[in-house]
Amino acid sequence: MSASNMATREEAFVSRFIQEPKSLAIVSCGFRGGQDKEGVDEGPAHILAAELDKQLQALGWNVNFDGHHQFEDIAASITSDPNIGILKNPRLVSKVCQKVAEMVGGHAKKGMLPVTLGGDHSLAMGTISGTLEQYPDACVIWVDAHADINTALTTDTGNIHGMPVSFLLGLGPAISEFSWIKPVLKPNHIVYIGLRDVDAGEKRILKENGIKAFSMHEVDRYGIGHVVEMALDHVNPGRDRPIHLSFDVDALDPSVAPSTGTPVRGGLSFREGHYLCEAIYETGCLVALDIMEVNPRLASKKEVEQTIAIGCSLARSALGETLL
Repeated sequence: MSASNMATREEAFVSRFIQEPKSLAIVSCGFRGGQDKEGVDEGPAHILAAELDKQLQALGWNVNFDGHHQFEDIAASITSDPNIGILKNPRLVSKVCQKVAEMVGGHAKKGMLPVTLGGDHSLAMGTISGTLEQYPDACVIWVDAHADINTALTTDTGNIHGMPVSFLLGLGPAISEFSWIKPVLKPNHIVYIGLRDVDAGEKRILKENGIKAFSMHEVDRYGIGHVVEMALDHVNPGRDRPIHLSFDVDALDPSVAPSTGTPVRGGLSFREGHYLCEAIYETGCLVALDIMEVNPRLASKKEVEQTIAIGCSLARSALGETLL
């Protein structure tokens, strides 16, 4: 679908936080240090090769893009990065996320909406930290098959892409390499949608901290429309607080988005994922968007193209595209 005929409506809902003319900044983060599988660092380049920037321009956005970030300079500056406990690549992940926080926060301070393309989901430590610098009362809607809230004490793998929420909340033992993260996100300011593969330690963390989570059980029981309303009622009851939407494509069923690192059956359908994005946009409160974990190396050419197209269409739906 070409950018010229893709948008059914260019006039968007009035944003409470992004002034006209609406501007966004694409932050392309080719990074895979938070997990073991090769290829997720190539996701952003593939999404942009599909002309996501032009697609968003067609929706009426002024699009800023300053190139792909591979963070080679940071990697080169780290001569040794031994595990901390079983945490893998801790210094690299921390420094990259700190840089991402600076970039996202800088764009937000200029009145732009940062659209971060990953890359693995450890990057959300940076994206959400950047959002909270500009919007300290922001809430987070985390769409994912996984809770990503393990701590250094509960992780079985040491992959930090399964841990960003715990760092943002200040949970678990203090690790000096991550001391730059201000644990200003409160447990009642984040809500999950789409969970279906949650570790035992994560279930305990969610319950102990009273963190609201809507698993696929709730989506099946109530329908995505009601789930989104309940999620918003929890973190943003007045629909007047900034929203950071962090969307891992593995929240979608593998039949919809197969080319991702940790697919789990029984996920969101194509329309459920897109409805969620549309509904968040309709609040007028979206201030930041993450599209994470597209991995072009993990499926057939057709499945890779399908997943890249999904990444683009999710972004469009979150940024104003409607069906009519």
